[in-house]
Amino acid sequence: MNLKLTLGFSPCPNDTFIFDALANKKIDTGGLDFDVWLEDVETLNQWALQGRLDITKLSFPAFFQSLDNYILLNSGSALGKGVGPLLVKNKGFEIGNISEHSILIPGINTTANLLLSFAYPEAVNKRPMLFSEIEDLVISKLADLGVIIHENRFTYQQKGLEKLADLGEIWEKKMKVPIPLGGIAVKRDIDRLVSLKVEKLIKQSLEFAFARYPEIADYVKDHSQSMSEDVMRQHIDLYVNDFSLDIGKRGKDAIVSLFRVFTSLREGDINGHSSSNFFLS
Repeated sequence: MNLKLTLGFSPCPNDTFIFDALANKKIDTGGLDFDVWLEDVETLNQWALQGRLDITKLSFPAFFQSLDNYILLNSGSALGKGVGPLLVKNKGFEIGNISEHSILIPGINTTANLLLSFAYPEAVNKRPMLFSEIEDLVISKLADLGVIIHENRFTYQQKGLEKLADLGEIWEKKMKVPIPLGGIAVKRDIDRLVSLKVEKLIKQSLEFAFARYPEIADYVKDHSQSMSEDVMRQHIDLYVNDFSLDIGKRGKDAIVSLFRVFTSLREGDINGHSSSNFFLS
C-alpha cells in the first residue's frame, strides 16, 4: 500500500523547479504519494506553526518556532550568497530616521522580516503584505519602504523603485556566512526511514531538473503567471544551488547563526530547543 503525505511549497520558480519531477512523478517515488499544496510562503509559515502539513517549505523563523513539530531535511533549502531581500523606496524619496517610516514586509515569520530587524533594529513600523503586492504599494506611496523578495528583485528598477539596502549583503558582511532563506521540514512523528526517503526523493527531483536545465518545465511556467522565461531563469539561477541539493556544514552553520540572531531578538530560546536537533541525520 502506498503512503500519502501532504507536501507544501510555493508557486515560485525555484520551488516548482525543485519539486516538478517529484510532484508529477517524473521520477520513481518508491511507493510514496504526495498531496501537493502550492501557497505563498507566509501562508505556509502560518500552516507550519499549526503543524498542518507533513512536509513543507517554510521560512527559517517559522521553522525556529515549529521545532516541537518539524525537523529540517538536508535537501530542498534556499541558501546562498547575494540572495537576500532588498529594502526599496521610490526614487527621490528622502529617508530620515527609519523608525518614522512605514515598511511593507512579506510576512511576520519570513526570513526577510528577520533580516530587516537584524539590519535595522529601530525599524518598527512594519505591515505584512503579500510579497507580490509590495512593489506596487510602494510605487503608489501607500507605504514609504518595502522589503522585496523572489522575482521582484529583477523588476523593481523597471518600475521606478531604487534600492535603499541589500539586507542579505548586510547579513553576509556582519556574519561571514551564507544567507539562509527557507528550508524543507518534515514532521518529527513521521518514521525516520520515510523522512530519509523523502529527503532523497527531493534531491533526485532537483537532479532531474538540473539535468534538463536551462529548459523550463511546463509546471514551472504554469505557476509563474506572466513572468518571462528569462526572469524565471534568473530566479532559478539565484535561489537554486548546491545548498538546495545538500545543506552541508556551511549551510548548517549559517542556519545556526540565524537561529542565534532570532533568539537574541526574541530575548530567549524557543521552547527550550537548541540547534543540535534541527537536522535530519
